[in-house]
Amino acid sequence: MNDAPRLTHVRADGSAHMVDVSAKAVTAREASAAGRVLVSPAVIEALRGDGVPKGDALGVARVAGIQAVKKTPDLIPLAHPIAVHGVTVDLVVTDEAVEITATVRTADRTGIEMEALTAVAVAALTVVDMVKAVDKHSRITDIRVTAKSGGRSGDWREP
Repeated sequence: MNDAPRLTHVRADGSAHMVDVSAKAVTAREASAAGRVLVSPAVIEALRGDGVPKGDALGVARVAGIQAVKKTPDLIPLAHPIAVHGVTVDLVVTDEAVEITATVRTADRTGIEMEALTAVAVAALTVVDMVKAVDKHSRITDIRVTAKSGGRSGDWREP
């Protein structure tokens, strides 16, 4: 018997398919993700001071991340449309980056990790768009799931 992990979205013949989750129980689930946008000292100064030319970069990025959660199944082909019951997106300016975290909650039949990752990714892209007049070389890094709870595989938190 082969107990090696397998890709659930790939059939034996190698073709992609959407996993059938109809028999799974509805459970409360939560996932968190994080990432960062490395930016220049000029951007840090602008974000901590009078802002960037396009306006409230952090506020726009926060709303973009929330909106992205609701669009995840439109962007990720095999992601299931699931009910979203809560979203928080936070952005913190450090001395070298904008740190982004997102937590998404649902009560549904499948996990919500992709929604949390999408929130962080789109918030990061929005930061890049908002600061590009000041820094054309900002860089998105370290996007990852940091925690999940609920579902058959149980709870997990980044060490």
